Amino acid sequence: MKITVFTPTYNRGYIIESLYKSLQRQSFNDFEWLVVDDGSSDNTEELFKKWSKENNNFQIRYYKKENGGKHRAINYALDKAKGELFFTVDSDDYLTDDALYKVDKWEKSLDRSKKFAGIVANIGNDKYKTINNFFKEEYLDLDLLQRYDYTEDGKKVLDGERSYIFYTDIHKKYRYPEFDGEKFITEAVVWNRMAHDGYLVRYYNDIIWIFEYLDDGLTKAGNKLFLDNPRGYTLWLKEKNVFQNKSKKEMLKFYYSMYCELSQLYSINEIADFLEINKISLYLISFIKSIKSKI
Repeated sequence: MKITVFTPTYNRGYIIESLYKSLQRQSFNDFEWLVVDDGSSDNTEELFKKWSKENNNFQIRYYKKENGGKHRAINYALDKAKGELFFTVDSDDYLTDDALYKVDKWEKSLDRSKKFAGIVANIGNDKYKTINNFFKEEYLDLDLLQRYDYTEDGKKVLDGERSYIFYTDIHKKYRYPEFDGEKFITEAVVWNRMAHDGYLVRYYNDIIWIFEYLDDGLTKAGNKLFLDNPRGYTLWLKEKNVFQNKSKKEMLKFYYSMYCELSQLYSINEIADFLEINKISLYLISFIKSIKSKI
């Protein structure tokens, strides 16, 4: 099978049909829809029992598990996926009718002599409108750490959210860390690790994913989501700085900013544990912060 369209879902029975209908409209049919229900208490399970009996050109595989967050659902799905490519599509969004056709076409065009992890395409409010910037070329071959700093005409181009499609066998090598008591970690942790190991992705401007920010979505949860899951949050930012070869001075600034952000919720000992640094260093940072606040 060429593509596993993977959808993690939690209490999205009221909207997930839009994605289902968009999969029915796909012009490319060599795919499966793999769904991991992250402990929904609504009618999601009943919907999938009904849809699995319908006459579709693709297989639906639905699994329900205890609530653990999107990253655990992805780890779970990677063990189940049958597709060569693994395409995570959120349950509150849907695909353009030619999305999977384009993914297949793009993958076939990749230079096999290079170390590609997959493809990145655009998302939009509709097929023609996006809040993201466009780059000038037909496509860009970059690693996923370069997305932070890539510019054209002095302007950052690879800003905003996008759709990520990875080779399944490569993604299986990059599982999400799971911390007790935490139910969120940004997907950028895995993306950055792939880049650090030398993997490239091919970026396209084409919009293949239509999104809508919902009140119960992860994006709108904002910074609170990171602060409530501090081990995953600090791991992401610390690794990002290390992978980008930040200087000692830049790392000190990073530790200072993290302390300032986390100190209202957590003790010095807890923050030192999250950041995996010496407690004495953090006490010094705390002292510097107190002096600056007085000045």
